[in-house]
Amino acid sequence: MRYCTFFAIVLLMKLVAGNEADAITGPVVKLDGDNFSTELSKSHHFVMFFAPWCGHCERLKPTWAELASTVQSNPDEKVVIAEVDCTTATSLCSQQDVTGYPTLKFFSKGVAESQRHRGPRDLGSLLSFIKETLGLPDNKEKVVETNTEPLKGAVELSEDNFHDHVASGEHFVKFFAPWCGHCQKMAGTWDSLAQSVGQDNSVTIGKVDCTQYRNLCNEFEVKGYPTLLWIKDGKKVEKYQGTRTHEDLKAFIERMKGGDGEAAEAKTEKATVATSSPVVQLVDSNFENGIASGVTFVKFYAPWCGHCKRMSPTWDELATKFVGKTGVKIAKVDCTDGLNRQLCADQKVNGFPTMFLYSNGAKVEEYDGNRSLDDMFFLSPSF
Repeated sequence: MRYCTFFAIVLLMKLVAGNEADAITGPVVKLDGDNFSTELSKSHHFVMFFAPWCGHCERLKPTWAELASTVQSNPDEKVVIAEVDCTTATSLCSQQDVTGYPTLKFFSKGVAESQRHRGPRDLGSLLSFIKETLGLPDNKEKVVETNTEPLKGAVELSEDNFHDHVASGEHFVKFFAPWCGHCQKMAGTWDSLAQSVGQDNSVTIGKVDCTQYRNLCNEFEVKGYPTLLWIKDGKKVEKYQGTRTHEDLKAFIERMKGGDGEAAEAKTEKATVATSSPVVQLVDSNFENGIASGVTFVKFYAPWCGHCKRMSPTWDELATKFVGKTGVKIAKVDCTDGLNRQLCADQKVNGFPTMFLYSNGAKVEEYDGNRSLDDMFFLSPSF
């Protein structure tokens, strides 16, 4: 049961938490508020933020210990596997924006921004995430950023040509670091995107190496890699937060250019929701009232997001299961609506789709499990 009620059962579980924590085997390093910053400055860390009473955390512990042993035995993966008990290191977990358990974050040595693991928690998936983040090969050919651009590929921008290049018109720019695994993985996609829009003179696809042009990246408040910004007439308009597939990136470009097809699709979807969907459509003006009572499961999405589109029927089906059930709502918020952008920022929506669970107006946790109907229906035992 993912959603934990904080009543008498929590007190009982806390009494045995100490003994359960001792059951962890393997070289998992324990971090807290006193040693967290010091240890992270020494090497890469993959950290599990947990609570002893959390059932999901307890089930993950053997896998986490096995991960630590596996990584320790591989000299190529110089990563420390660690854990933080959020029932004792409360301030640290608050600083790290931990809103649900377990939360898994990768901290690269010397980089302030962390990367959150949102995928499956089996050993293979966790190892693949580490390899991807470090830019190590994972049974497939690694794509590496180079200084040689393919024909009509992404434009390399520097402090010498950046401002002149983006001074007028519309530009989609990737800010990256060559050592970043995610950047390396999407390098081919980015150049392919540039080639696919090469004949369109209304937009350019560019990239900036932040290890060479740090001042430029600081100017645009780049805090993690890769950061994808839409820039118009020299000013930042929007940060892309969707999936990094060619399809979704291309759809984002069309939307930002004011493509009538996407606008029409979004309007059609909203009209359908208003008349037939069991999902509650929330906006900035009614959001607080919408989540004020009972349990509300909210999907924050973008109409152009491929993953959002694919899970839309499942989300409707989930809502149908709760029709007529008092105190339970399945809802969604369109983060591309200008009136909702501040709401999505305030709720710390960093990608699409993002799903948060609220109880009586308070955010309880983020759901980052599988998006099948059965997996998302985990709520039912709690009601």
